[in-house]
Amino acid sequence: MTRAFVFPGQGAQVVGMGRALADTYPAARAVFDEVDAALGEPLSQLIWEGTAEALTLTENAQPALMATSIAALRALEAEGIGIGSAAYVAGHSLGEYSALCAAGALSLADTARLLRLRGRAMQAAVPVGVGAMAALLGLDLATAVEVAAEAAAGEVCQAANDNDPAQVVISGHRGAVERALEIAKARGAKRAILLPVSAPFHCALMEPAARAMAEALDGVAIRAPAVPLVANVRAAAVDDPAVIRALLVEQVTGSVRWRESVQWMAAQGVTEFWEIGAGKALSGMIRRIAAGAETRAVGTPEDVAAALR
Repeated sequence: MTRAFVFPGQGAQVVGMGRALADTYPAARAVFDEVDAALGEPLSQLIWEGTAEALTLTENAQPALMATSIAALRALEAEGIGIGSAAYVAGHSLGEYSALCAAGALSLADTARLLRLRGRAMQAAVPVGVGAMAALLGLDLATAVEVAAEAAAGEVCQAANDNDPAQVVISGHRGAVERALEIAKARGAKRAILLPVSAPFHCALMEPAARAMAEALDGVAIRAPAVPLVANVRAAAVDDPAVIRALLVEQVTGSVRWRESVQWMAAQGVTEFWEIGAGKALSGMIRRIAAGAETRAVGTPEDVAAALR
């Protein structure tokens, strides 16, 4: 079986995630310690004992989810299952940074600092209340793109996440996104719902954040990943550090092409997808995208033990 390691994005966070891994595996605890040191604050304490509200703040959720993913990977490595057992890595939005860290393209400390900055820059790009995101369920990408274009009416409204064959997330100005909800229902959407997010990610309104990330990434070493990255905005494998650097900037305003990324990996012969870190959201999407694909979530010591079996 050909395997891919995939890494979750924002929304998967939950207070307490990764704690059992850290309690069981010294290598997992070392990840949280290193992230705390890189950020100059006890993020691990917030992850394990903080409030859901504090953890959900974009600037906290992004490095926290990455740390949990890398801790889970270190637990697997401690049991003899390393990154080399995967043919590809991929991540959903911020998960792309986790994937690059997992594959050795970015250092753990740099990844933590980049995600803290990315979270702050994305939050600061648009005043609270100006933007919104919504999930359109039961519409394919082409129809969702038409809905967004019709709703825009001179404002920004675009497809942000092409998650699976029947789930597209749109992003943009709040008024345009709210208009899109009604248009989507008229076009046959099963559900069209505003999402509880603090900013309109992955659309043109994020341009200030893209500029901030370009500046930050200029000062960070990016190495060739040990296994190729299937990039969000390209939905195909890349391993050139210069290309990866450019795509990480493009990703801030570009669509997360998750459905196409999974289809691409399946077309290369990937039959087994391991979701490394918190939650199981990607596993559900993958099963809806790639018929017959096997999925496995690895986020606890019990999951690691099951993977060994």
